Amino acid sequence: MRSNTGAAHLRSQYRDDGAVFIPGALDRRCLALAEQCFNWTLENPGPGAGAVLLGTPGTFYQDQANPDSFPAYREFLCETNVADIAATLFDCENIWLMYEQIWLKDGANTRRTPWHQDLPYLPASGTHLAVMWTCLDRVAKEDSLEFIQGSHLGPLYNPSAFNPDDVAANLFDAEQWPQLPDVDAARDNFPILSWAMEPGDVVVFHPAVLHGGAQTRAGIRRRTLSLRFFGDDAWVAARPHDGMANVDGLKHDDGGRHPLKKMALAEPSSLFRHPDFPQLRPR
Repeated sequence: MRSNTGAAHLRSQYRDDGAVFIPGALDRRCLALAEQCFNWTLENPGPGAGAVLLGTPGTFYQDQANPDSFPAYREFLCETNVADIAATLFDCENIWLMYEQIWLKDGANTRRTPWHQDLPYLPASGTHLAVMWTCLDRVAKEDSLEFIQGSHLGPLYNPSAFNPDDVAANLFDAEQWPQLPDVDAARDNFPILSWAMEPGDVVVFHPAVLHGGAQTRAGIRRRTLSLRFFGDDAWVAARPHDGMANVDGLKHDDGGRHPLKKMALAEPSSLFRHPDFPQLRPR
């Protein structure tokens, strides 16, 4: 993907900061395939499709973990450098796709996405976990996703319930998980990372890093494609709600077909593996 020196720097930054920005990571062909994947998901809603923060202005639509998506994504995932990005950051040969996700924001000033970590919603742990986030539209820095530098090294917080009426609403019982910090009330106290993005740029972050923001403004459309990868150092983690949080579409009824559902029932601390996860590297 880059020179050995550049790859080592990215790995170090990912390990220490929990989020890295890679400008121009997707070439023209790769970006065209990413748009094809986005459009396929938009045109073929899966069991997890639906509105986020229902009742707030504008369109805030997402779809994720469609068990039928891989054939449509195969060329993008297997015949480009996308999986190599994760392999470089993990410094391992084995890369699997956990699941795909799209967002569409359009039509009005949409509110900020609440600060949260992705990992409490998932039955997984380990260092070889990554979320690759890329936008098909230009995003100004002030409208982009924000990350708390190094927060993936700290505790897992009680995840946001994504309640449109109460930003501070928790998903799990309070005595089990610490309360999310109120970042927006004291932004100067937190090392916040954020980047302006052009189509073809990617941000890759560990799912334990605190992140949020990414509002949109009236008249501006944002199409986002996100991919979750894992490598060798990935393990099953116990979570409330039988391992799958009933929020953000992850506990949708797909007949139990998606391997993520199967891992939620696996023995905690066992390897996060299932033959139904597409293995992208080695080819």
